[in-house]
Amino acid sequence: MDYRNTASYGKRQEYIAVAKLLEKGFDVYMTLVDDQGIDCVIRIDDKKGSLRYLDIQIKARSKDAKQGHTFAAMTFEPRENLFFIFFTECNGLYWVIPSVELAKLCHQNKTGANEGKRHLTLPKLSVGTKSDKFDIYKNGFNLLWENIH
Repeated sequence: MDYRNTASYGKRQEYIAVAKLLEKGFDVYMTLVDDQGIDCVIRIDDKKGSLRYLDIQIKARSKDAKQGHTFAAMTFEPRENLFFIFFTECNGLYWVIPSVELAKLCHQNKTGANEGKRHLTLPKLSVGTKSDKFDIYKNGFNLLWENIH
């Protein structure tokens, strides 16, 4: 992959994920800058007149990445209305994970330049113990609808 494609890969995948959200019936509002770790906001109407807003952070790894299933150096404060959408190109999957659950699934770096930051390794295979643990999040856009309280 040349530099131009590498540099724009994350942004392209961000827009594709937003298109997926729109396709699934979500009202999506894009942010101008990602200085709060929020790529977009979705509005959910619970059909009882109550609206709920969810902050969405989108992350993607290309098939050419050395570790195509690992998302490193993440910083976030878990909260009920923050969700992550991860895309792994090597298997073409989206993983939708609430930040509260993500914090439990991540490992936190104890030393080094990324001390205190979190990293997550998603399953490479579609079967097995690790895959089973993450199965609920695989293409789990329904988790966004289910988040209505």
